[in-house]
Amino acid sequence: MNLMLLLEMAAAAGGDRVAAGSGPGAVTYRQLMDETAALAGRIRASGAEYLVVCDESSPALVTALFGAAWAGAPYVPLNYRLTPGELAALAARTRPALALVGDGDPAGLGLADGIEAIELSRLRADPGGGSEPAEAGSWPMDPDAVAVLLYTSGTTGPPKSAVLRHRHLTSYIFGASELMAAGPDEANLIAVPPYHIAGVAITLSQIYIGRRIVYMPRFDPDGWIDLVRSEGITHAMVVPTMLTHIVDALDRRGETITSLRSLAYGGGRAHPSVVEKALGLFPETGFVNAYGLTETSATVSLLSPDDHRAAAASSDPGARARLASAGRPIPAVEVSIRDGAGAEVSPGASGEVWVRGAQVAGEYLEGGARLDPDGWFATRDTGYVDADGYLYLLGRDDDIIIRGGENLSPGEIEDVLLSHDRVLDAAAVGMGSREWGEEVAVFVVASAPAPSEAELCELVRSRLRSSRVPARVVFTDELPYNETGKILRRVLRARLADPAAAAGS
Repeated sequence: MNLMLLLEMAAAAGGDRVAAGSGPGAVTYRQLMDETAALAGRIRASGAEYLVVCDESSPALVTALFGAAWAGAPYVPLNYRLTPGELAALAARTRPALALVGDGDPAGLGLADGIEAIELSRLRADPGGGSEPAEAGSWPMDPDAVAVLLYTSGTTGPPKSAVLRHRHLTSYIFGASELMAAGPDEANLIAVPPYHIAGVAITLSQIYIGRRIVYMPRFDPDGWIDLVRSEGITHAMVVPTMLTHIVDALDRRGETITSLRSLAYGGGRAHPSVVEKALGLFPETGFVNAYGLTETSATVSLLSPDDHRAAAASSDPGARARLASAGRPIPAVEVSIRDGAGAEVSPGASGEVWVRGAQVAGEYLEGGARLDPDGWFATRDTGYVDADGYLYLLGRDDDIIIRGGENLSPGEIEDVLLSHDRVLDAAAVGMGSREWGEEVAVFVVASAPAPSEAELCELVRSRLRSSRVPARVVFTDELPYNETGKILRRVLRARLADPAAAAGS
């Protein structure tokens, strides 16, 4: 089993179909096979054991991903937004390597021992670099070989390298996709960065089902809207912060989009009010909320288009609440909610989310496999499953605020704050307390005139128990997010520890 099987099958079924890009820069499946063979030969000739990528998204990434698989070298995309020092430290963990870098190698990876740098923008013009292309069908077929190494986002500490083997990724694609099922007019816009698991999984799935891929190197909401129209985009995926900016841009422009058939969002919590507004601005679009992790090869549960429309149209509060859910597990994955002792809890009770399935890797280079003897992976996300099987996420287990022995979910406090018409964004974190151990502190981005601290506290008190009422409210111009749309709560907690920084935010 090898990722190259996905490309081989798709190329055999539709060799002249465009796989990625548009206009003069488009590449067909047949061309992609040739370029991939050339790059695989180059990787092998170089003696590299890894293919590192450190640049913005482009159609060349497809060649890189499959070229690495053909050569039997793990594909390692790095976050090009990190500092040169941080990138050098990550690259040093995966060498000897061939590194595909930005023009001029801005991070200086080519200067590191054991790394040969090639500008990614020139890869399509000369993928082989004078080496003999790899022979047809010569890719290794060990399903346990490492296909992709992804560095975790490091919101709570140094990045770990998550291991995804060929069997994990192919299990996900074969279970969720159908070979060349897309129509010839379909195109998918990928705006998430290449070092995000969604960028890898979407690239693999779209190649397999035959949907043309269009990459957006740097996200901009107006540019995204324009690209959807100019490229005839029918499918797209964004993280929640992107969705919020797109909704705001469409609202400002006084426009709607009717050509998009499917819009998936995931990678963080999307506020139901944003989703409801998006449903109105994309009246013909099927919305999908996808929950997954790097360690699970992407999606493990989905809130379907029908679920979205039914929840938005319902007058029943319970049914409408499903707009905030992560939907139900996909057919090939099991989900279990467990307490601190590892025992499964009853529907409606909160605990840690555990998942199991052939696509679930749950493994890191630094610590090995984290699966239990029965194949279950503890996600470190907290949540609950309702009586109808819908999964609701409450946050990371280290985000939970423990006040006087009571576990408080930041998400429920944030949702209440965001219901205020002048609160644009909000985040709740734990603040040290001599009496309670921790108390609730909230950071709020508000429009003018900003609501008072007392007003926000009373809003929380009216909707939730008094233990959830913030002990401190900090107004700020913006909240810190990482590139995949997750709030950096450790940064907020650090601000609380530095009164001068918090006061100036």
